[in-house]
Amino acid sequence: MTEHFDVVVVGAGLSGIGAGYHLQKNSPDRSYVILEGRERLGGTWDLFRYPGIRSDSDMYTLGFSFKPWTNAKAIADGPSILSYLEETAAENGIDKHIRYRTCVKSAAWSTADAAWDVVAESEGREVRFTCNFLFMCTGYYNYARAYTPEFEGVDDFRGRIVHPQFWTGDIDYKDKKVVVIGSGATAVTLVPEMAREATSVTMLQRSPTYVVSRPSQDGIANGLRKFLPAMTAYGITRWKNVLLQQFFFRLARNKPDKVKERMIQMVRDELGPDYDVGTHFTPSYNPWDQRVCLVPDADLFQSIREGRSHVVTGHIDRFVPEGIRLQSGEVLEADLIVTATGLELQLISDIQLSVDGAAVDLSKATTYKGMMLSDVPNVALSFGYTNASWTLKADLTCEYMCRLLNAMKKRGMRQVTPRLAAPVGEVPFLDFTSGYVQRAMEKFPRQGTRKPWKLNQNYSRDLMALRYGSIDTEMEFSNPVPAKARAA
Repeated sequence: MTEHFDVVVVGAGLSGIGAGYHLQKNSPDRSYVILEGRERLGGTWDLFRYPGIRSDSDMYTLGFSFKPWTNAKAIADGPSILSYLEETAAENGIDKHIRYRTCVKSAAWSTADAAWDVVAESEGREVRFTCNFLFMCTGYYNYARAYTPEFEGVDDFRGRIVHPQFWTGDIDYKDKKVVVIGSGATAVTLVPEMAREATSVTMLQRSPTYVVSRPSQDGIANGLRKFLPAMTAYGITRWKNVLLQQFFFRLARNKPDKVKERMIQMVRDELGPDYDVGTHFTPSYNPWDQRVCLVPDADLFQSIREGRSHVVTGHIDRFVPEGIRLQSGEVLEADLIVTATGLELQLISDIQLSVDGAAVDLSKATTYKGMMLSDVPNVALSFGYTNASWTLKADLTCEYMCRLLNAMKKRGMRQVTPRLAAPVGEVPFLDFTSGYVQRAMEKFPRQGTRKPWKLNQNYSRDLMALRYGSIDTEMEFSNPVPAKARAA
């Protein structure tokens, strides 16, 4: 039996819950369902359960525009974020629209029917849905697989090896020697947290990453809430943080050498003049060529100062029974090795899309306003910022989708398709130099070199373009003759 909805949303994480709210508010006459492959909402914040899991963005921008974050900590832990999402879904009745354990496999567009035929698997059986509009809120990485390099000698190691993406409650690190491989956001979160109970924790990195400290609490936000309504205080803090993010990003792009010097000096101030900051905390690339790692309240630096954790920069030769041998010959002893070596990027969860029987090759498509695909009708995808909080762009994407839905109804149109009016240059979907990004870009759509095919990566510009800008630029609204009418 096939169920029909005006909108099918795929994924019940930050983006999917936001989609439910915006549909109810801005397009209340549209029916919708949220299909979630897992048993619980939350996406990333339900999947990741490693020690110390937390946001690497402030919650005043990672939170929804419509739901104030009122906790004292701006840099929040994973369980608090998950509770925030559950509360948002329950307060707005969004949770009643979620179908759990329903994993979408494919979606086929029919111009004759002006509808998507969505095939999913639920508890071992096939289920089908049809919808007029498809909204992909599936995140950006593979939940079932993570990236781990091929290390020689893995089977020789006597201890346990685990990737943070698949952390389980039985992993014991108390009074153990731990080596964390990696230097990204996950590694800098794990190291100080595990160091509280482990005998020693070593962060082993091939090359350094930019790491900056920030207070876990936003004093201005907490002060404003004492005198202003929660939503007003939240809105002011949100814009404060957005503008600060944009300022520092532009500064890093325009004056990379000065920003790099300042960021490294901040690390020296934390670790003291005798620490080898040049080796362990001085990257070879410019700030924001890769995402900057955030450590709240300087917890990583404090852990290093106190001798509870250490950073080693070098290349792995092989795993040995007692731990890891480096190419330098040094052996890092370990009882537990954590491979915080990255994610496997994946767009729309590798769901197979087709249009009138022809498979959609994402790598050949061009993104429209960073949220739709050239020549693919009635589908949008939520993909957040790389240089700011994910939800900032997700919120705007939801608003824009509702604008399209409302315009289609008003104009009596059943189909909307981005069309390239003239050739555009091609650039990668993401311009980060991070390894996990570079490994995946050949499978991702490209972006163009001019609007509306070029990503802004700027909230203020996107706010104007997606909330107030034209919805007709290089967009084709059409009303295909229904299949039944053609047959008659």
